[in-house]
Amino acid sequence: MSRLASAANAAAAIIGVLILGGVADVAHAEQRPYRNPAVILIDQVKEIYIDAVLEPVETANWFPKIYRKDYTIGINGTESGVDDPDQQFYENFVCGAVRNYTGYCSPEVDKLIDQQSAEPNREKRKQLVWQIERKLAEDGARPIIFYPRGGTCSQPYVKGLVTMVNSIYNGYRMEDVWLDK
Repeated sequence: MSRLASAANAAAAIIGVLILGGVADVAHAEQRPYRNPAVILIDQVKEIYIDAVLEPVETANWFPKIYRKDYTIGINGTESGVDDPDQQFYENFVCGAVRNYTGYCSPEVDKLIDQQSAEPNREKRKQLVWQIERKLAEDGARPIIFYPRGGTCSQPYVKGLVTMVNSIYNGYRMEDVWLDK
């Protein structure tokens, strides 16, 4: 095996990609927030000599495809309305979780997740969360490809709008909002 092919196989093992016929299919739900990261990922894996093709999947067919594990690389967003690691960890990484699409299971990580969830000291909890994230990355549980950005903006004539400091998805109570027009 050539050194180049060996490097490509090692890189593929690191990112948890199964390459069939030398080409990785990068599947994504046919929605703009998923398409752009998928295109960028394809460009990045070419740098390590992995050929990849984009496979747009209609939204109605996306989750059945994910549950069947019918993909080589799947781009899926796991945004949440709560800025707390519990929501992500319990929903996506503990053994048997519904959205644990890769089937990752580590009793050691499950114990750490429970431990960080019960930790009242913010700094100790932060260290536990970092330890969990390192372990998930080392295990290739579900590699993080990108972090989406979002924000809230309004026109100057919108008065009384108070946005939350820890989430852009919740807190849209409009009883105190009025238009100064």
